[in-house]
Parts: sequence; structure tokens; C-alpha cells
Amino acid sequence: MSEAFERVPERALGIYAHPDDPDVSCGGTLASWAGRGCEVHVVICTDGGKGSADGSVPAEELARVRAGEAAAAAAELGLAGQVLLGYPDGELSDGTELRSLLVAAVRRVRPEVVLCPDPTAVFFGQEYVNHRDHRITGWAALDAVAPAAALPHYFPDAGPPFQVPTVLLSGTLDPDTWVDVTGAVDAKGRAVGCHRSQFPDGAEWAADAVRSRAEDAGRRCGAPYAEEFRRLRLGG
Repeated sequence: MSEAFERVPERALGIYAHPDDPDVSCGGTLASWAGRGCEVHVVICTDGGKGSADGSVPAEELARVRAGEAAAAAAELGLAGQVLLGYPDGELSDGTELRSLLVAAVRRVRPEVVLCPDPTAVFFGQEYVNHRDHRITGWAALDAVAPAAALPHYFPDAGPPFQVPTVLLSGTLDPDTWVDVTGAVDAKGRAVGCHRSQFPDGAEWAADAVRSRAEDAGRRCGAPYAEEFRRLRLGG
């Protein structure tokens, strides 16, 4: 039985692969919490430079454009901080380097909630295979949170250890928790619409699509608009 996540954390950290991922995956939750006093930070792992079907656009130029789109989206959501790690698309590895950067982010922000992709979600029907970068980011985030960030002998130069109490996995096939984003669905739509390079059919279409998805989730959860997650309770 799915349950509502009603508490607004003091600090939250989203860890996602591509510049538009936090906005599409949980932009309503981030905007809702930020508007209610939460200090919300986001880490974006890749530069987004391969995220186009237009081969005439140089990857370096696309990465620059997408960084600007991400900054505009962050302003729409009210984020307190956004870090782009700049790894090339498709080249993420759940290795020591990425994990150390994510541990440092967790220890710096000290979030009550970390939001990241569910790496176990691979096949969505017969139409979509979850992007490798999403899966790698999800595993790396989980590896950083449990147990590395909480134990002092892991990456001792990354700051004092911190145990994240809660992880919310987005893009999951097994949702058990939802957040009412009714008051923030417009901000989510505006944030997603900032990523114009990703939507050849227009940013307005993108905003309508995420609103429709949030409305569908709301019908399942008993709210006008919602976002769904799989929840991990790690203590702390």
C-alpha cells in the first residue's frame, strides 16, 4: 500500500545523470520542498553533450547549452545549489572517483533525504530500456549513501561522515511512497520546459506531458498531482 511522504526535510539532495533528469523525475517534489523552506541541492553527473539526434551540433556546444538550461531550471525550482560533475554522456562508471564525489556531496549537504534513480528499473514495458547513465547514477548514489558516506574510513578527505536517513528512488517500477506536488506542478512544468534542446516538439508540449504524468500519479495516490517513489529507510 502506497503511503504519503508528508514531512518537509530541512535539507535534500537530488543525484541524477543528465541535466533534465531531476526536473522530469522529481521536479515537483523539489520545488514543493524548496518553497516550504527546505534547502534543496542537486548533483548532475553528466554534461548532456550526447543528448541530441542532431549530429550537426558539436557535443561541446550541446553541453554548454544544456548547462544553461539546467541553471534556468534550477531557478524555477528554487534550488539552493546545483553541481554539474561534467562526465561525458554514456561514460559513467560506478567506480571510486564518482563515488568519492557523491560521498563528498552527501557529507557537505548532510541531507535528510537523497533522491536518485532506481537502478533496478530496467525494462519499462516493451517500449523503453532505462538509460545506462540512469542505472549507473542510481547505483553510484546508493553506494555512496550506504555505507560509504556514513563511515569515516571511506573517503576520509571527503568530510565528516553522515548517515542519510531516507532515500527516495524515482523512475521506479515498485512505488510505495508518494509526494503531493499539487502546489508545485506548474514550477515543475516550467523547469522541464527550460530544457528546450531536448524537446523538438516544443517546450509547451513537454510541460503538458509532465503535468499529465503527475495527474496520472495523483489519481493512483488520491491527490490532484503527485510524484511516486520507492522509499528506503536507512536510519540516522
